[in-house]
Amino acid sequence: MPLYQPPNVNTPVLSQFSLKGKIAAVTGGARGIGLEVVRGLAEAGADVAVIYSTSSDCVDTAAKIAAETGVRVAAYKSDVTSRSEIAQTINQIAEEFGNGRLDIVIANAGTCTNRPNLEYDEDSWARDNRVNYDGVMWTAQAAGKIFKRQGKGNFIITASVSAILINIPQTQVAYNASKAAAVHLAKGLAVEWADFARVNCISPGFIMTKMLTQQPPELFEKWMSMIPGGRICDPAELKSAYVFLASDACCYMTGANLVIDGGYTLP
Repeated sequence: MPLYQPPNVNTPVLSQFSLKGKIAAVTGGARGIGLEVVRGLAEAGADVAVIYSTSSDCVDTAAKIAAETGVRVAAYKSDVTSRSEIAQTINQIAEEFGNGRLDIVIANAGTCTNRPNLEYDEDSWARDNRVNYDGVMWTAQAAGKIFKRQGKGNFIITASVSAILINIPQTQVAYNASKAAAVHLAKGLAVEWADFARVNCISPGFIMTKMLTQQPPELFEKWMSMIPGGRICDPAELKSAYVFLASDACCYMTGANLVIDGGYTLP
């Protein structure tokens, strides 16, 4: 089959962004970028399953977004580093929440460790890779099987500008390498799945999340001096890009990596 094309490509452009009737799932959806992605998909009309690992208030957060948007939003606890566990969760979402269907899956769960390369051991090296790379792979595998069975699906990965440059002055080679691997994984899947699913990435720059605010002030000041845009991005500014990739507004886009960084990667 060729890459999916909407029945009528001439429909009014704003209607192409609608996700009404779609079933979506977002890993790492309890906070930060993931929470705003959940909100954006719901605002666009999708029913959204929020996959979280440790958040104590995710159920309440999901209920709040559902009340605000008028769609279904439900929370599912799972571990993306476990192939069997995330597969079980994805299948449960498709069967119970989606009534046998799943249209959009966003692999957003991520973690970052600042550590000099010479100080890594097996466990600390594996930590970022298990979430940022293996977790994307296992989420993709579970979603891809459903997409192939349906004949249509949409997979989106939250990568990072760290996939295409080396952030300074912090030392985080495991994070950089795992994000670069995730972007290349997306490209491989985009080719392999072209007849039944689209696969794309979003690579944010510096986003005002808890991960960023916990850094030392001197690092924050250094980063600010390197961003041509002159400010840090609010997570809510990213949700429209995810809606775009999840919608029929970009059905010919696959294997792409959208960089959203205030110009940080340009100099």
